[in-house]
Amino acid sequence: MKVINYLPLITKNSFRNRRRSLLTIISIAASLCLLGLLLTIYQTFFYSEVTADQALRLITRNRISLANPLPLSYQQRIKQVPGIREVMITQWFGGVYKDARDPANFFARFAVEAEKLFTVNPEIKLPESEQQAFINDRTGCIVGRKTAARHNLKTGDRVILTGDIFPVKMELIVRGIYEGTTDNESLFFHYKYLNESLSAGAGFKDIVATYSIRMDRAEDANTIAKSIDDMFRNSPSQTKTETEQAFQLSFLAFLGNVKLILLTICAAVTFTILLVSGNTMAMAVRERAREVGVLKTLGFTNGIVLWLMVGEAIVISLLGGVIGLLFAGGLCLLLRGLPSAFTFADFSRISVPPSVTIICLLVAGMIGLVSSFIPALSASRRSIVEALKFTD
Repeated sequence: MKVINYLPLITKNSFRNRRRSLLTIISIAASLCLLGLLLTIYQTFFYSEVTADQALRLITRNRISLANPLPLSYQQRIKQVPGIREVMITQWFGGVYKDARDPANFFARFAVEAEKLFTVNPEIKLPESEQQAFINDRTGCIVGRKTAARHNLKTGDRVILTGDIFPVKMELIVRGIYEGTTDNESLFFHYKYLNESLSAGAGFKDIVATYSIRMDRAEDANTIAKSIDDMFRNSPSQTKTETEQAFQLSFLAFLGNVKLILLTICAAVTFTILLVSGNTMAMAVRERAREVGVLKTLGFTNGIVLWLMVGEAIVISLLGGVIGLLFAGGLCLLLRGLPSAFTFADFSRISVPPSVTIICLLVAGMIGLVSSFIPALSASRRSIVEALKFTD
């Protein structure tokens, strides 16, 4: 007979010892929740889909590090490379908004060329009137809707940023609240305002951290990047040009080998679940030794007895896996609402993808199978007399 015919019996026997089954399900759910969340973050970091606009952008920075700036004069030379539509100065400002001790006050702040921003980053949506108000006001700025909502900012409000890298205080006026598909939290203001506010002797004037480049065709990315870097190969400030996605992922290098760290934690979590589930199944099989003898007396074969016990473990594991994935989805919802701590990953739309759901359910099923197979196999091979005589 097919094992599936015994599914009602398997389900009922899975909860014979309700307390132990519940504790096992909770343990597996907690572990699978962590596993699902880590795999989701891993996929967000390294396998998130690049938008059409992102694919058309390159970032040029100093070859040594971001701490080493580039001369302002590089912009016009880069613009002459065939295949480039526009080159925009992008300067990370940092600074302090209100109180630096409150994480809610942290959001990305960039000095850019306002008249080029909407060409290089067309995914930033803003009404035409607000675009022009921002472009025409040297002290104007625009803010992502998520940040504006968090700080109750609206058009016409004043925003004061106290420089930490740059020794200046930027007094800005909000000229627009933008909507973005990949970034909805940053603040953009005029690079000219920043540059004019800096004194010549401070060492910060007429320097640029990065150039954002808009290409005509994404297929030309490697050619254009090589042309730019070759142009400044023998210059005092050599460049490194890469895609926007590669540039964003380079920040992960500051944290170490993130891929290895995440995969190691995932492996440790899986191994821990296996130990917990294996111990539980060994206890369950030992307690039911006499029951195995009774089942065989009623005509159950070794194979049916084996898969009845294995099926119980798989049911418990899968139930724990489903609950864990539901909790992982809830944690993703929490991440969406938190201030973004990373410029290299978009957590505003993070959710457990179908691929991670499938992987976690397969892991749960595998754990149930592996942890129960050996004790169940040993029990199924006992003779009727040996099983009925068994005492614990």
